[in-house]
Amino acid sequence: MRRDREVSSPNCPRFGLIFGEWYDQPRDEGVLLLQGKAQLMYEDGNTIGLKAGDYLLISAHQRHRVSYISSNPTCIWLAIPTALRKVII
Repeated sequence: MRRDREVSSPNCPRFGLIFGEWYDQPRDEGVLLLQGKAQLMYEDGNTIGLKAGDYLLISAHQRHRVSYISSNPTCIWLAIPTALRKVII
């Protein structure tokens, strides 16, 4: 299983890419915010706020980007590519 730990802060070189680019992953992804606060924006304009301990499942090809991250404390994310399954009852 692949997992990524991301640290985001305004002083991080990757920060410009986060705000300038839309994410469009080929696989579903589970995201857990371990520290800090953040806001994600979807292509349709909807936003979701996250605080430490919040998690989110993002479907494959659901275009999104980070529109806000806290700098104190720095945001620490755990991202786990996964396969979301529909449950039929």
